[in-house]
Amino acid sequence: MKPIGYWLNRTDKALTTSMNSMLAEFGLTRLAWQILNVVGDDPQATDTDVLTVLAANADATALTDAIGTAVADGWAARPEPGRLTLTDDGRAHLAKVAERVDAFRELSTAGITREEYRIAVTVLERMTHNLEGGAER
Repeated sequence: MKPIGYWLNRTDKALTTSMNSMLAEFGLTRLAWQILNVVGDDPQATDTDVLTVLAANADATALTDAIGTAVADGWAARPEPGRLTLTDDGRAHLAKVAERVDAFRELSTAGITREEYRIAVTVLERMTHNLEGGAER
C-alpha cells in the first residue's frame, strides 16, 4: 500500500488537471474558480481575504496573479483598492459553471458514500492539525 502522502499528491494533481480541463471552456482554472467563489461568498472580500482563505491552495504569487486575471477578464472588479466584487458577468458565469462543477464532484466521489467522504475529510483535518502544531506533544 502506498503511503497517504503519495495519494494526497496524486489526488490533488488529478483534481486540478481534471477540473482545469473541465473549466477550460469557461476560460477558468481551478484556482480562478476558487477565487471567484471566495469573492462571491463575501461581497466585502479583500485581496487579503482571498489570500488567507486559499493559502493552502497556492502561494501568494499565484493567487495574486489569478486575482489580476479575474479582474482583467471582467469576472471580478475593484470597487475600491484592495477590495473585490463579482461583476454581473462573473456571477452569470459562476452560475453556468456551478452545474458542471456539481457533475465533476459526483464523478470524483463515485462509489464513495457520504460517510466515507466525511471520515476521509475528518482524518485529513486531524492529520493537518497534528502536523501544524495543534496537537499536544
